[in-house]
Amino acid sequence: MASGQPVASPADWRLRRLELQQRALELVYGPLPPPPTTVHADLLHEATVPDGTGVRVRTYRVRADAGHALVLRVLLPRGDGPFPVLLYGDSCWAYASDAVRERFLAAGYAWAEFNRVEIMSDPAPGTGLPQCCDALRGFAGGAIAAWAWGFQRAVDALLQCPELDPQGLAVLGHSRGGKAALLAGALDERIALTSANNSGAGGAGSFHCLGEGAETLADIVDGFGHWLSPELTRFKGREDELPFDQHFLKALIAPRYLLTTESLDDLWANPSGSWASHQAAQQAYDFLDASSRIAIAFRRGAHAHAAADWHTLLLHMNAAFKAEALPV
Repeated sequence: MASGQPVASPADWRLRRLELQQRALELVYGPLPPPPTTVHADLLHEATVPDGTGVRVRTYRVRADAGHALVLRVLLPRGDGPFPVLLYGDSCWAYASDAVRERFLAAGYAWAEFNRVEIMSDPAPGTGLPQCCDALRGFAGGAIAAWAWGFQRAVDALLQCPELDPQGLAVLGHSRGGKAALLAGALDERIALTSANNSGAGGAGSFHCLGEGAETLADIVDGFGHWLSPELTRFKGREDELPFDQHFLKALIAPRYLLTTESLDDLWANPSGSWASHQAAQQAYDFLDASSRIAIAFRRGAHAHAAADWHTLLLHMNAAFKAEALPV
């Protein structure tokens, strides 16, 4: 631990975990916005999809204390539940098609989604400062921390839905959204399964272990400094001196489920560095007798949320929440 004492028991790990959470926020992501006193999920609309499947769709306005935080869309499969639920933070992208949603709903999962840039905007480099939602007015921290806070507020709202299984919450993001999903999973133990797709630097990709063509620490802080803690800038060109790397972030999720999906051809997202951080984080899972709960899957192809990634996630959710064996 920080005193130099080895971690010899799960109780020791609890203390180390708190230390690592603090280190992650101080050095890489910056502080999260403070948790609200109350979270309200105001139902705006409810309907049954007119396609014969029995799927119900609800739209909620989520307020943190008195301020608007996000709009949450929830789709419920036919039946009474309680249903495990996949919370997707990237509705600002078009990767989750109707066919993808329908596949998860047909498998008995609820689907929830929000637009993370509603929490804090994500301007292109050089086009202005990010803007926050009403609930975060005055927050001057990094966008990834704000988006992780948004995942937590969406979880608060989902836990108010009696049809959903509070033990079956999964979160997912792609690319920069995957970075946010990983941070949310590392900080919030209500999340049972965390999945990040092609999340790269500041996500699953190691800052210390870089493959050919990978995004470097300097690349991310120069191009997208508003995502991260200003402290990270001190380590440009001195990555070996950074006393934190992404295997620590992954280990913070242990012993809960963690799946990272990567493309071998997406060199900018550093697939070899993601493999290195996976191998290192595996040791924490082994120590906590949760070896099978961490997984990584590779495919070929572009930086995208591809059909193979969705398929892999569905298989791992079935293993986590329905005790179905993964294919060999």
